[in-house]
Amino acid sequence: MKNLTLLSATAFVTTSGLVFGAMKPASALIWNWSYSGPGLVASGTLTTNDIPDDLGFYLITGITGTRNGETITGLQPAGTPIPGNEPFEVDNLISLNAIQLTGDGFGYSTASGSYASPFYANFLSTPGYLELFSAPPLTEGFTNLGPEDSELLITFSATPVPEPLTILGSVTVLGFGTFFKRKRKPINHLCSSIEKI
Repeated sequence: MKNLTLLSATAFVTTSGLVFGAMKPASALIWNWSYSGPGLVASGTLTTNDIPDDLGFYLITGITGTRNGETITGLQPAGTPIPGNEPFEVDNLISLNAIQLTGDGFGYSTASGSYASPFYANFLSTPGYLELFSAPPLTEGFTNLGPEDSELLITFSATPVPEPLTILGSVTVLGFGTFFKRKRKPINHLCSSIEKI
């Protein structure tokens, strides 16, 4: 009887996976991110691979969002610097560790042709996050910051978004666990009740 119950539950969960979407590991993670500083607010979503490296960092492969109300238009390719911050290349890595960004950080462009790069500055007397911002006209080299450019202390935060299928699968399995824990009247008892009628 227990085997039949277990088999039924397994069949239902498998069928639910086919109906509601295949329950397989994701190939990407979505993160909500934000940072702010004096006169600055940026937020949106990041897409990363789903397997961290040996140090717990995920590679950022896509970005959406806004910086001070301006649309973010693209991710700076890893291994290249944002214009105006040469030769410092971004690595586009993020983690769930206490320090979420590396010293290279990630970079992105905005609709006005500006660029921003948040990163972890361990060289500060009190290490923390900074954002380097470069706006047109873009002058090559980090020593050529113009009046439109800035490097500000920021507060940075990013959190992965739970996958809906994972939640649905957990609720389904938990629901079935509760359903099958209920005591049922034995079949023999029901048969003898029917024979009396």
